[in-house]
Amino acid sequence: MLFRTTLLALTTVLLLPSPAFADPTADELLKKYDAVMGPENFLATIQMTAHRDDGTTRTYKMTVLKKGSEKFRLGFAEPAAVRGQEMLRQGDNLWVYMPNLKRAVRLANRDSFQGGDFNNADVLRVNYQADYTAKVVVDPTRADAWQLELHAKTKDAAYDMIKLWMRKSDSQPVKGEYYTASGKMLRMAEFTEFKVYSGLMRPGKISMKNMLATQRYSTMSWDSMDTHVDPPSGKFVLDDLGK
Repeated sequence: MLFRTTLLALTTVLLLPSPAFADPTADELLKKYDAVMGPENFLATIQMTAHRDDGTTRTYKMTVLKKGSEKFRLGFAEPAAVRGQEMLRQGDNLWVYMPNLKRAVRLANRDSFQGGDFNNADVLRVNYQADYTAKVVVDPTRADAWQLELHAKTKDAAYDMIKLWMRKSDSQPVKGEYYTASGKMLRMAEFTEFKVYSGLMRPGKISMKNMLATQRYSTMSWDSMDTHVDPPSGKFVLDDLGK
């Protein structure tokens, strides 16, 4: 009798429908975004093209080096006007090294990156887990993507509020909207050309549209990225800039 009761209970459990996998939490999606857009260590070559109001363009070619979550160094190869300039991030501090001055000048996260439509933090700091609180919200127009709403933890964050869409198939970012505290949209980004870089799948291109000057936009493209590097800490100090 005991065997029959046990068998019946086991059969009942097996016939119950399997529970659906739970959706990821906002914190899990934010962690995925940081891992995709700012892997722990990497060496990369990047191009940014800024499209101006008057129809002209300017393209910048850069080499970037990242170590951990706090160290980032960027050097310009083109155009000739900025060749030799370097940018350095140590934690919350940003500098640009000016070879004509032979010294480094402090930068702000929210300043424009080389006069384009990305700001300095967009390029030099990808640490949304540290900078924002997040929640998942429902977007009835995008059944294929999760939408995150991010709010800045401090005034030093790149934006006061961000809406970020990540596709459900693989949690890759596909769209971003960037706002002031009053709710005015400053920028809108599209993430495209997904590629695998040394084993890491990520967007190969970001197009950033200026919502205040609608004739302006900038694109950022990754030509290469090596995530299997371990750069020495000595590459991320002010005294090493320009060498």
